Amino acid sequence: MPAEPPLPDPDHALAPLAGHDALLLAVSGGPDSIALALLAVRWKLRAQKRIEIATVDHGLRAEAAQEAAQVGEWARALGFVHHILRWEGEKPATRIQERARAARYRLLCERAREIGASAIVTAHHADDQAETALFRLTRGSGVAGLAAMAMESRVDGLTLLRPLLGFRKSELERLCAAAEHAFIRDPSNENPAYARVRLRRLAATLAAEGLDAEALLRLSARAARAEEALAWSAARAARELEAERGPGLFRAEAAALRKLPRELLLRLLAAEIARIGGGEPRLERLERAGERLAAALAADERFKVTLGGACLTLAGGALAITREPPRRAEITPRP
Repeated sequence: MPAEPPLPDPDHALAPLAGHDALLLAVSGGPDSIALALLAVRWKLRAQKRIEIATVDHGLRAEAAQEAAQVGEWARALGFVHHILRWEGEKPATRIQERARAARYRLLCERAREIGASAIVTAHHADDQAETALFRLTRGSGVAGLAAMAMESRVDGLTLLRPLLGFRKSELERLCAAAEHAFIRDPSNENPAYARVRLRRLAATLAAEGLDAEALLRLSARAARAEEALAWSAARAARELEAERGPGLFRAEAAALRKLPRELLLRLLAAEIARIGGGEPRLERLERAGERLAAALAADERFKVTLGGACLTLAGGALAITREPPRRAEITPRP
């Protein structure tokens, strides 16, 4: 019988955290987040950092408050300050997981700022990464979506770190077992009402056809490489494009835009729409508008559309992007 691989090394696993003096760890009480807390206890830089733990009580299950209190006891026993963050108010009836996630990050960001932490740390692991890639694959995501989660990203102006993406869930559970530390099993992870749970139940069937976790992780890594190259190319194309850019305005000659590969044109549009209109258009809507714009550029025809709070107008041999004018209901009547 082959020997089990060594347990995750704290100094290697938490190396991405080294650049931050104050950190807020998101610990729900599951085996992955408990493993994160156990690694933080043994991290050689722990004494040089201020590390606190937060548990979000979404208020969606009767047991949630008691579980959050239990995590607090464990966190204090490990030497950490602990915070319980409650999602107050009436809960939505639809898209509950998506909205709970948004509430979770909002609460974590608020508390991180209150305690002076520059980074939030979550315990997402390799199995989460594979699951995210599969979930996005079923929804027709683009390259950026298939790249799934990054080790480091931004959320509401703060750094979001996921140092455990290189570890499988089984490794983290073994770490908890070796430390003889209890953890909590969230029953919602077995609720077939959620799409991710239904996909998880198909894991054996998908693996038999070759789409196992390792294949999904390869797909995610390759997509991440492609996304990095595309983002770099798009940024370079935007810098080299002769265009007028100002508050609420973008203007470029149609001839220059016509030369851009379609993907770079879409990325340019998305960036300028977000800058001017303040909204990030859904990929499907952006693609439809981009296809129509590309056809109009090729045929030298006029084109106009509103998207993400911005107005795109192709006329007179140039594309202009301006802020969408307020709708009649938004115009305040004169007294």
